[in-house]
Amino acid sequence: MSSKIYDNTPPRRVAFLGLGVMGYPMAGHLANAGHAVTVYNRTASKSIAWCAEHERATGQKGSINQAGTPRQAAAGAELVFCCVGNDDDLRSVTLGADGAFAGMAPGAVFVDHTTASANIARELYAVAKAQGLNFVDAPVSGGQAGAVNGGLTVMCGGDQAAFDAAQPVAMAFSKAVTLLGDSGAGQLAKMVNQICIAGLVQGLAEAIAFGEKAGLDMNQVLDVIGKGAAQSWQMDNRGKTMVANKFDFGFAVDWMRKDLGLVLDEARRNGARLPVTALVDQFYADVQTMGGRRWDTSSLIKRLK
Repeated sequence: MSSKIYDNTPPRRVAFLGLGVMGYPMAGHLANAGHAVTVYNRTASKSIAWCAEHERATGQKGSINQAGTPRQAAAGAELVFCCVGNDDDLRSVTLGADGAFAGMAPGAVFVDHTTASANIARELYAVAKAQGLNFVDAPVSGGQAGAVNGGLTVMCGGDQAAFDAAQPVAMAFSKAVTLLGDSGAGQLAKMVNQICIAGLVQGLAEAIAFGEKAGLDMNQVLDVIGKGAAQSWQMDNRGKTMVANKFDFGFAVDWMRKDLGLVLDEARRNGARLPVTALVDQFYADVQTMGGRRWDTSSLIKRLK
């Protein structure tokens, strides 16, 4: 795991809630950057393992801690980062007697990296404001590899001052952290991101399946067309693994369906027409039926073979 230290970013006391495939390395980058990190995870054994690993890696035993509740983790933290599964998970770690909001000091900033609905972002922003706290919705793009490598792209919604407090610290695990508008704007931008990905992956799947039916050497073809207008991140990083029928890495189909469900719900509210996205969502449902719930999203091609 790499670490990045930023000029003029003094060590902060922070918390991180949720140590899944994204949160575990993201919290690690914060520790490696010299911040005092307290972690919380619903399964406590993962928090304990994270602390043991990062105490060894950083030599900062006194500044690496785990807590039994989100409230305990957030107590005394200037910034509370979070990456959990969905809207309900987010409510469970923020609200109530054991929630993070109950433990945060006035003026502290909650930074939510969960891919969730724009509505929950606005709801929690309002609750935080009423309690003298700050809330920034900050979903990420870059997948597990981006989290491990510290190269995530973070899309934020919220107040400028809260963003300014969080941005330099979040750069420990990011290549770009950008404020895109008011509360909810980060989640809406992540939806735009997922719409783009859905269409690109389906197009790449069809292209590879077509080329194989035509008898072409698709690895060679991808090398050629990847230098032209068809080039994309998906082609560069997933094209040849699709040809090789390898789907055991990256962003899982179950997660993509969750995200596309958020997209389609929002489209029904705002009147956007998303015919291709709705179709690709159903194609991912087919992949789930094939047993591919944990396959990488590039497994769309398996429907075509």
